[in-house]
Amino acid sequence: MRLRMAMIGGGTGSFIGPVHLMAARMDSMIELVAGAFSSKTDISEKSGREYGLPVNRIYGNWEEMIEKESRLPADQKPDIICVVTPNNLHYAPVIKAINAGFHVICDKPLCISVEEALDIKSALESGNTLFCITHNYSGYPMVKKAREMVAGGELGTIRKVMVEYLQGWLSDKEEERGNKQAEWRSDPAKAGKAGCMGDIGTHAFQLAEYISGNRVKRLFSQLNTYVDGRILDDDGNVFLDFQNGIKGTLLASQVACGEENALSIRVYGTAGSLEWKQMEPNNLYFRKKDSALQVYRTASPYGSPGPIAEKHSRLPGGHPEGFIEAFANLYRNFALNIMALRNNEKHDSSYDYPGIADGLRGMKFLDAVVDSSEKDQWREI
Repeated sequence: MRLRMAMIGGGTGSFIGPVHLMAARMDSMIELVAGAFSSKTDISEKSGREYGLPVNRIYGNWEEMIEKESRLPADQKPDIICVVTPNNLHYAPVIKAINAGFHVICDKPLCISVEEALDIKSALESGNTLFCITHNYSGYPMVKKAREMVAGGELGTIRKVMVEYLQGWLSDKEEERGNKQAEWRSDPAKAGKAGCMGDIGTHAFQLAEYISGNRVKRLFSQLNTYVDGRILDDDGNVFLDFQNGIKGTLLASQVACGEENALSIRVYGTAGSLEWKQMEPNNLYFRKKDSALQVYRTASPYGSPGPIAEKHSRLPGGHPEGFIEAFANLYRNFALNIMALRNNEKHDSSYDYPGIADGLRGMKFLDAVVDSSEKDQWREI
């Protein structure tokens, strides 16, 4: 039986809403049954019709949706509430959905403050619902392989982690050219205290901790705003001190002219190093000390990358798997955990997904990054 999902946000003109919906539907484990897709009733209704929903399951606001959907019979009401609104509109619906007993999927970053994040964590601890935050890059098969290799000691003792997330789409003031995605991302009231770092820096930070298996203890940052008149950062450089003596750097920019979605990570140890690039996601490069370069490939017929990577591969080798498939892996893994909980079974931890701990780490990262840049000092995290 499919799990039922209701969506908040993600209406006509949204980028990430349709991505969530495609990911949710990919494995036929989740179906959309209701939604409040926009604060504008006409847009919400238009979006709901395009998504194939009946009129009585399309709402003009999320409060009404959660209240009415929570009163439906158990075989009709949603199992999951998916929140894909701008950052400032995550906290309230997430809290209300958790308190109403729904499982929740939320786009990143979690919210706009550590205090809000702690409230969400407390609400989850008080109930019996599951939570997923969509740091979707951790869903790629070769990211799973990289994490497994580090944890298995194949790189030896880790010394250095270097992560970059470079885009060029905000090199000009797109927020004044009718670009809705640029408008809210450059508005502190909607995006929160950070721009580029909140939007893509949090992805890079989560990926660095996920693959390395180590937390960042402290950081030193320099946030930059290159486009005249822009309030929030559009670029930044961060030094990272991890546990166990690991050093690292994080570079994030949305004014790197010519770059598309260039997320990449390199991890260096005493016995070797690895490199993964989001724009070439089927390849994981392993440079072992005193050996030739090895390239692991997603679903390769010439040598398995391992059972965990295989569980997150969907196509035969040579068929590119990308952004949507990685997103879908999170949805599938989350759905499997819900089903295990429902059946009183133990969830297979190899089908993992980012949760509230990742969301809270992201907010602490942003607090530390902004404070460090403003005061020109190292900050603990």
